[in-house]
Parts: sequence; C-alpha cells; structure tokens
Amino acid sequence: MKEFSVSFREKLRSVDYVILLSVIGMTALSVLTLYGDARTAAGVRRVYMQAGAALVGLVGVFLMSMLDYEELLRRFSVPLFLAAVGVLLITYRFGVGPRPDSTNRCWLDFKFIMIQPSEFIKIIFIMTFGRHIDLVKAKINRPLTVLSLAVHGGIITGLVLLTGDLGSALVFAAIMLFMLFTAGLSIWYFAAALLIVVLIFPYLWPRLHPYQRNRILAGFNPEIDPENAGYQPLRSRAAIAAGGFRGAGLHGGSYYRLVPAHETDFFFAMVAEKFGFFGTFLYMVLMGVLIVRLLLLARSARKDCGANICIGVVAIMVSQTLENIGMCLGMLPVVGITLPFLSYGGSSMLASYFTIAVVESVATHNKKYYFERERA
Repeated sequence: MKEFSVSFREKLRSVDYVILLSVIGMTALSVLTLYGDARTAAGVRRVYMQAGAALVGLVGVFLMSMLDYEELLRRFSVPLFLAAVGVLLITYRFGVGPRPDSTNRCWLDFKFIMIQPSEFIKIIFIMTFGRHIDLVKAKINRPLTVLSLAVHGGIITGLVLLTGDLGSALVFAAIMLFMLFTAGLSIWYFAAALLIVVLIFPYLWPRLHPYQRNRILAGFNPEIDPENAGYQPLRSRAAIAAGGFRGAGLHGGSYYRLVPAHETDFFFAMVAEKFGFFGTFLYMVLMGVLIVRLLLLARSARKDCGANICIGVVAIMVSQTLENIGMCLGMLPVVGITLPFLSYGGSSMLASYFTIAVVESVATHNKKYYFERERA
C-alpha cells in the first residue's frame, strides 16, 4: 500500500532538536574560538567562512530532513556509489595537496574554492553501505555476502588511500567496522581480519619509508623526534597544559600559535589554551550527548537501513574525535584528521552538517502512519 504523505509541519515537529542543539553548541564554540584568534584579515575571514559554512549546513539539515532517505536510496543508491567512485578517481588524477609542499592529492582546487571530496564521500558511503547491509541482512554471514561488502568498502577506502588521505581512510574503516558489527556480522570475521593484519605487519613494516616509520613511532612517543615528527604534538601538548583549568581567555594564549595547523587539525589545542579544561569538557559533553542521541535513534529506527545510517554517523564522530584529541595530546600518530564541528574548514564543517542532515531524515521519517505498510 502506498504511504500517505506527511505535512511539512509534522516533519518539522519530528526533527530531533537535541541532536541539532548539541551540534549548534559545538559550532558556536568553534566560531567563538576563531573570533578570539582573529588578529588579522585572514583570521576575520576564517570566522566568516566558518559561520557561513555552518549556516549553509543548517539550511541543508532542514531541507534534507524533509526528504525520505529510504526513497532516495531505493532509487539512487547505485548512481550515488558510482558518483563517489568517479569523484575519487578525479581527485586521484587532478587532486592537489593542502599545502605546496604536501605529497597528498586529496583536495580539488577550483581556483575560487578548494574542496576535500573525501569529507562528502563519507556521507554517500554511509548511505550506500547501510543500504547494502539492509539488502543482504538475512544472509550477512555468508562468505559471498561478506566478500561483496568488503569490495564495496574496499573500493572507496582504497581510492581514498591512493590520494594520500590516511586519516579519512581510517575513518572509512571505522565506519565499516561499526556498521558490520551492529548488523550482526560474526565475530569470527573480525578475528580473521585482525589475524591477517598481524600476519602481514612484519612484512609491511620494513618496506615503509624511514620517515613513515618514524612518524608512526613519534605518534605514540613524540619525544623521540621533537624537531620533526614529534614537533606538532609536543607544541600542542604544551598549549593544552598552558590553558590549565580556567584558560587564558578569549583573546589570550600564545603557545597554540606555535602549533602548525592549529586552526584545523590541532584546533583542540587552541580551545584548551583559551578556555582551559572547561572549554574542552564542554565540547566533549556536547559530543557525548550527540553520540548517545544517535545511538538512541538507531535503536528506535523503524527501518534497519535508518539504524545503519545512524551507526555510521556514530562511527565518524567517535573515530574522528578520539583520533584528533589523541594526536593533540601526543598519544596517537598525526594523520591529518579534523575534529567534527570544531576544526576550521568549509569542507569539514559542511560535511559534518550534512551527516546530521541524513540522520534528521531518519528521525523525521521514523513514525508509522495509519494505513502505512512498511517495505521489507
């Protein structure tokens, strides 16, 4: 039986405002921190860019929440996946690095704007992978099914790795692990994957370039190379310590300025020095509220596909938050990954909001209406 349409007002009431308010709170902290650092024209532009990207993202949240994610995926999941592959191939061929001396090719330069495609591909991947899992859920533990899912995820993750974006590749791996685990994939498959990694590691490690091995080791112990691979995490750790409990104030702080990429990958250090423990704790509370709310929405989702999407977004938030804060504290390797809703960058902020937009679509289409028959 055909589903009855739902009014705009009813959908608007179904938006999860707890999710939305937690996201807006983290964004406000980001814009406020950038404002406190805006001592030059470039700094002022960053404030406007961050606020503008958030505003566009917020509009996108409400627009996407009105669309039926199930119908969208039913019609366009394959074209979306092929489009994602095509964009990553273009990025691999024509991409540039974020800096002139960078060896990565994970950005597309349109002269008037630079975009990091992998940030937006995460959204497409969550949707298409969630749809794929939903289609094969009855036979998810069959070897051929697992192989098809591995190919789906491997193509995207492999192309991202080819562009040199290790941080995003790790996030894609986390998305797959979270979604497959909650979908009921046997633990023996995870054990087999772990065993393969352990077996090939001794073969791969000697074949890494010395600077790559040094970067990994310095990520866990930055003191072994304080002038090169360990420079960023050590300076970041000093800025965090300088903030103490109360912080240096909105316009205060100086240690964070010595940290390369303090406005992007190491934004956490700037927040910690300016607002101290209170500022960082506030961010973690807001992120915690967001993650818990996403898990509750996944649990109550009317369709498995919607639950899969929510879990995929949880994977992004958990993996990027833990990895970014870990590398800012000098406890994990520096892999170039942003902190959701906090780090400066139009691509990062827009992509973060668009992930919430898809989740809000799940929330607004989560109710069962009279005479509605659910599709299998």
